[in-house]
Amino acid sequence: MPTNAQTSLPPLWLQKSTIALLLVATLKIMANATISPALPGLEDIFSDNAQAAYLTRFLVAAPSLTVVLIAPIAGVVADRFGRAPILVAGVVLFALSGSAGAYLPDLTSVLVSRLILGVAVALTMTAQIALVGDLFEGNRRSAFMGLQTAAINFSGFLYIGFAGFLAGYSPRWPFLIYALPFLLLPLLLPLLHRERLDAANRELPVEGLNATTEGNWFLRASALSVLTMATVMLFFLMPSQLPFFLTENGLDGASGTAYGLGALTLTGGCVAVVFKRISGVMGLCATFSIGFALMGTGFATLSLDASWPTVLGGAVQIGAGYALVQPALFLVALNVAPQSKRGRVSGMVTTAMFLGQVISPLLLTPLLQGFGFGLVFLLSSIALFAFAFTALCILVFQAIALRISLRPQPDRQ
Repeated sequence: MPTNAQTSLPPLWLQKSTIALLLVATLKIMANATISPALPGLEDIFSDNAQAAYLTRFLVAAPSLTVVLIAPIAGVVADRFGRAPILVAGVVLFALSGSAGAYLPDLTSVLVSRLILGVAVALTMTAQIALVGDLFEGNRRSAFMGLQTAAINFSGFLYIGFAGFLAGYSPRWPFLIYALPFLLLPLLLPLLHRERLDAANRELPVEGLNATTEGNWFLRASALSVLTMATVMLFFLMPSQLPFFLTENGLDGASGTAYGLGALTLTGGCVAVVFKRISGVMGLCATFSIGFALMGTGFATLSLDASWPTVLGGAVQIGAGYALVQPALFLVALNVAPQSKRGRVSGMVTTAMFLGQVISPLLLTPLLQGFGFGLVFLLSSIALFAFAFTALCILVFQAIALRISLRPQPDRQ
């Protein structure tokens, strides 16, 4: 039941801190995908570099590589020095390093700036997740996670569309989009003051109250990180392999990918908006089960046939399922993390997400080449259904344990 303090708060979407943290969350998708429309033009500009064809394509993935290395360190730093300072520093570094590609003289320096951008992403994502845990509780935290997933999905359309428009004038201009986070600073700076006040007013924990959580947090966070990495690895089959799947089956890879990913992101955004209601009624275990089952059904649909109905239908199901799973993963991460360790757990989950993106093409491309899309999609579906079944079993065991605990004990006299 919400407290009087919670019910007196303004609607979540009207709070400045909510708006600021939602906008910061969208930087994750801005970091990688924004320059995609400019890649052919960049290859032409830097054609004097013998490795231009390879390096220009690596510009998209370069930030993810640095995130994997830096996010765990960023989590420790955020716990030590505070989340808000790390968040502000990350946003400033993001804007500086991201926009540097608009004026740097050669491809090597642009690549270095993209690697530094990954450092900024690690700082911002780790601190942002931890701050959500500090600022929101209960239903408001669930509502925020749903809004965050929706914001990430819808912002992808805006960033990539705007980048495509700018790339029509110059391949350098899309880099200027990375300077937009400077506009977030007026919204983020009040978080510094608020965090200092919260730290000063925070009561010491009751002896023994968090002993179990303090003792088990690393094991639970590690298990959650493995699940996150596996989920993202399978989900990333869509943006990384869908063009090749369509082309191999005689469909238009370019427009088909746009339609498929468009259906995925739009569906995901709409489902994420109602995540709070779904998770509030069903609970997190059931939400996980439904989400993984939807993703599994989507990949099973793709394995049947390469036609427009199956491609769009599969994309819609995968997008809807991932929109339930992703915010649920973040919620569990915050639930298993003691307040003093939220930065570390956020860093672990952030690392797992980006590591899943990195290893997805490395691990699954050889399987696709050796066994074909149909079998790999089917195996992915089976794995996701296994995740769904596991979540369902946990839900059943929890219900049985609750029923046993509520059973009247015999009077022993």
